[in-house]
Amino acid sequence: MAASSLLLLLLPWLVTALHSPPGCKIRITSKGLDLVKQEGLRFVEQELENITVSDLHGKEGQFHYNISQVKVLDLQLPFSNLHFQPQQHLVFNINNASISLRFRRQLLYWFFYDIGSINASADGVRIHTVLQLSKDETGRLKISNMTCNASIARMHAGFSGTLRKIYEFLSTFIITGMRYLLSQQICPALNHAGLVLLNSLLDTVPVRNYVDEHIGIDYSLLRDPTVSMDTLDLDFKGMFFYRGKENQELENHAVEPVIKETERMVYVAFSEYFFDSAMHSYFQAGVLAIELEGEKVSSTRSPRFAQAALCRQGPCGGGGEGRDAARPGGAGLCLQSREVLSRSSSHCWITTDSASSLQVPKDLEVLLRATFFGTIFMLNPAAVDAPLRLVLQVSAPPRCVIKPSGTSVSVSAFLNISLVPPGRPAVQLSSMAMETKLSAKVFLQGKALRVLLDLRRFRIYSKQSALESLALFSLQAPLKTLLQLTIMPIINERTKKGVQIPLPEGMDFTREVVTNHAGFLTVGADLHFSKGLREVIEKYRPAPTAPAHPTPQPEEPSVDPHQL
Repeated sequence: MAASSLLLLLLPWLVTALHSPPGCKIRITSKGLDLVKQEGLRFVEQELENITVSDLHGKEGQFHYNISQVKVLDLQLPFSNLHFQPQQHLVFNINNASISLRFRRQLLYWFFYDIGSINASADGVRIHTVLQLSKDETGRLKISNMTCNASIARMHAGFSGTLRKIYEFLSTFIITGMRYLLSQQICPALNHAGLVLLNSLLDTVPVRNYVDEHIGIDYSLLRDPTVSMDTLDLDFKGMFFYRGKENQELENHAVEPVIKETERMVYVAFSEYFFDSAMHSYFQAGVLAIELEGEKVSSTRSPRFAQAALCRQGPCGGGGEGRDAARPGGAGLCLQSREVLSRSSSHCWITTDSASSLQVPKDLEVLLRATFFGTIFMLNPAAVDAPLRLVLQVSAPPRCVIKPSGTSVSVSAFLNISLVPPGRPAVQLSSMAMETKLSAKVFLQGKALRVLLDLRRFRIYSKQSALESLALFSLQAPLKTLLQLTIMPIINERTKKGVQIPLPEGMDFTREVVTNHAGFLTVGADLHFSKGLREVIEKYRPAPTAPAHPTPQPEEPSVDPHQL
């Protein structure tokens, strides 16, 4: 009884462990499979054209024959079909195909000897192939098994010359043997094409790759593909990881993506977990921080003079009387923040590492020194001319929220403002908390998933007291503009490269449409081949190694009738 109760308690956990929700899901529809069939037919034709048929020789009474140098001249595959078959299979059928051949003949009948070429045709060719798809031990999609049946309904050969009637009478032996040999070579050629060549194409699908110097992405399959009559669904882990802790797992508590559409060739779904794991990994890497430094204040232009000048002239160079005048302490200084920062922030529109420093815009530095003028003199009057430093650092992993109305990212951070006297410890003026909400536009370009962020909401407050939060109110607008003009371009430059979607090389998306749902988003698209299957396979085919001993060249067929 106790064991049964324990099993009931563990059952929900076991079910969750056995069915971990995917962070990324791909659905291929029947329309996508039709495109694959067109490219696959060209690939099959190329493989069948390279069929190697062994020589055929023998004797029937006084009739001796030797057939060699069999070559496929042409294939006609008028009726073919590629479709899904539950649970894990793809079925490829070819019906009523024809194969044109040419081979070299050596015939001896009593005292008559003949040598030359024969054109033959195999008609009513039927090929039935079933491919089983599964994930291997590394989480990669593979063709794990393949069954093939091939048959030739009829075959005939055309003879010419004075002995044509005799050849046609005796050709039954040759035609029967050739039909058997040819039918026996079709399936081995297709098995090699599927289990070796097509699997080498699937090896080009990214499974666990590095995105940049900080993070990587894990696209390993969680389970074998699910095949219905109209769709093939692939569940990928879709988890980013910090390269310093590659084996660390982030639990997935997000909603599992559900794809119901079948109108487009392919659908790719991403849950909130996909984006959360990326931001969590960057947070672990410690790169979600930036530092801005100001210049040392000249002794001829003190902060008090700067404050007075700013109150007198206005922040944008115009008259500042009235509403632009500073209130006592500078906390109520009014700025047309976007115009102020746009004049001095253009030099900040660059990509930088977290270890690099950007320059504090001059007008913002004047405002900050005016705001904290009293604090500077109370803490350390000797540091009044020291350079200003702003350190913005994310305090917790950002979180992504996907709703039908749009995608947003919530970020919590803190901003430390301090003076940095040369050769002396920094003097902290303020440490304020920041809460921002970014809107995210997700789109595909080629096979790269990209995100464009824009600042929507911004709030700062003091971690010490509500009174100080009120005094910081005048910094709200200029700091928001600092984020928009300086920080957001840096973030968007980092996300510009994007991350690759797990598709084979040579296959790309077209006509993409992004749709938001509750907890996940889907990208519906069509497919096209930018490279042929053969081109990609040949690109990654290993170079043949030279044999230790030279392989002897095959001997030319004998022209001596006594050796038949």
